[in-house]
Amino acid sequence: MTTGSAPGKIILFGEHAVVYGRPAIAVPVMQVEATAVVEDAPPGHGCELIAPDVQRKFRLANAPTDDPLAYNVRETLRHLGVSEPDVTITIHSTIPVASGLGSGAAVSTAITRALAAHLGHPLDDDSVSALVFEVERLYHGTPSGIDNIVIARGQPLFFVRDRLIETFLVKEPLHLLIADTGVPSPTKTAVGDVRAGWEAQRDYYDSLFRQIGQITVMARGAIAAGELHALGALMDGNQWLLYQVGVSSPENEGLVRAARQAGALGAKLSGAGRGGNVIALAPKEMRDAVADALLRAGAKNVIATVVN
Repeated sequence: MTTGSAPGKIILFGEHAVVYGRPAIAVPVMQVEATAVVEDAPPGHGCELIAPDVQRKFRLANAPTDDPLAYNVRETLRHLGVSEPDVTITIHSTIPVASGLGSGAAVSTAITRALAAHLGHPLDDDSVSALVFEVERLYHGTPSGIDNIVIARGQPLFFVRDRLIETFLVKEPLHLLIADTGVPSPTKTAVGDVRAGWEAQRDYYDSLFRQIGQITVMARGAIAAGELHALGALMDGNQWLLYQVGVSSPENEGLVRAARQAGALGAKLSGAGRGGNVIALAPKEMRDAVADALLRAGAKNVIATVVN
């Protein structure tokens, strides 16, 4: 029996703009995770996938070509150059689906890690990330690549698509609250709608993306300098621009407002938007008060995490 795991993730700055070549900052969320357990099966059994959290159980041979779980396994086997093994893969995840926490990428990462290791060909983080990126195309259409990289490496990253991947200094711990609006937010739909808007009004959207990119660069500097109040203000600025992009929602706005009124230094949506999650940066001593305010404002769940 071989187990693979992977954390969730949140984007601190730069979502949507990152698809258009602007920088983004993302960090892992270790409080939630996906796991995959690979066990040998009798000869002739083939590969069976079991995902009890979503009531799925199927044989690889019977799965359609565009099923993400099956595609993940097939791509891993193709990369390793091995035929379908006789195994059972059981998948569990505590990461909410369609909420901006990287559920799909985390599940794919866990499967790839566990299967490769079980077959005697363990893969390094970047090889895992590259395979997961191919699965992300099925989930998101035109993914930026940030989810798979942050989740595979399990560390905070400053990212520019196809150009730059860097770790960065975190001078002071960032106490973050992740509040679930309870509204599913399929990334593929939001990304597709933003692209349609960009194709219709390129100058307008490029201006917004440029400003988001500038805020992201400034945020990296604020994190490195430990300037938390400045970082909170930059989160607020990023949220305003995402509202202009058209990916905020009444639920996002309500939680952002509640967090700020309760003492958060800044708050914004994280991920695709139109629901999903809101993140708030709080002073350590205000963390519980902000979490309570988010729950009172309608958050279905609040996860506290620290980036350091």
